[in-house]
Amino acid sequence: MHKKDQMTPNERLGAFMTGKPMDRILAMPVACSMSGLALGMTHKEKRSSAVNEANAQIACYEKFGNDLAVVEYGLHGVGMALGSEMTDPEDAVPAIIKYILEDLDDVDKLDMSKLELKNDKAFQLHLEAAKLIIEKIGHEVPTGVLISGPFTAAASIYKTENLLRATRRNPEKLHKLINFCNEALKMICKEFIKEGVLILLCDPIASGTILHQKQYREFVLPYTIELMKEIHEAKGMVCYHICGDTTSIVSDMVKSGCDMLSIDNRVDLEYTKQMVGDKVPILGNVDPVEVLYLGNQEDVDLAVKNCIQKGYDSPCGYILASGCDLSGNLPLENIDQFMESARKYGKWPLDPANFK
Repeated sequence: MHKKDQMTPNERLGAFMTGKPMDRILAMPVACSMSGLALGMTHKEKRSSAVNEANAQIACYEKFGNDLAVVEYGLHGVGMALGSEMTDPEDAVPAIIKYILEDLDDVDKLDMSKLELKNDKAFQLHLEAAKLIIEKIGHEVPTGVLISGPFTAAASIYKTENLLRATRRNPEKLHKLINFCNEALKMICKEFIKEGVLILLCDPIASGTILHQKQYREFVLPYTIELMKEIHEAKGMVCYHICGDTTSIVSDMVKSGCDMLSIDNRVDLEYTKQMVGDKVPILGNVDPVEVLYLGNQEDVDLAVKNCIQKGYDSPCGYILASGCDLSGNLPLENIDQFMESARKYGKWPLDPANFK
């Protein structure tokens, strides 16, 4: 437990879920991609082994006292297992350079067995990392896995611009591809749930910045509802996030059956609270780039205060979080400030006077 806190994150989350008092607001800067910085590791070093990935998350928790450790199956995990080729940069997130599926007519040739735990080395690595984290600090802090939603998983197999074109020109085959991805995600999520890992479902290619609401309702929502149902049947908990501007679909996102809704910094927190705050807890939405990566500690303090001020009275509860995963050479003092400001403005009982 962090020296400035009176509860562990597990105790805090338990109190949050049951409506009991806490020492402070839950605070979750999504320290996933950049977590190796806490140990002076490059991104490549961090992702090279289960031990490194686990130690990076443990170091972040010990340094900041953040309320969630995160392992990274990732947004490209499905495509990588099937054979999509990736870059291997030293200090950045890998990107796809060649997609395994070049013709949508070949969707029936995709091999589901490659995605099984016994056949996917990266899957094994991330699951082992989760086990190591839980073994070391699981008695204090929950562990989640960042994993793609079905539409983004499809975009790790088939080039995004072609995927979007197929929503109009070849919807039948596109549905077949998304369904394949969804079946894979069900299997993958269940393996993490068995180990007590929370599901952090992220579907950025389904963003309102990219898709119209009608497309989201046809190509994303039905599969996400199905996936959420399977997660819950496996006794899992899921937080749902879509990057970018999801203003037009926040109500649809909640229809997925998610346990919590995370919003990007491009979505107004006050609006989200009004629309769905009585249905699910809301997470968000300190700007990960302009504030946490490029800003100074005063910027972070102000952004945290503004978010808590907007969200603290959301009917089903509010969790302070970054608007997305934190990446790049982000100043660690800004995460320190994020947590310090959470303790200052989010001290329990929450009182608007704290925000002045």
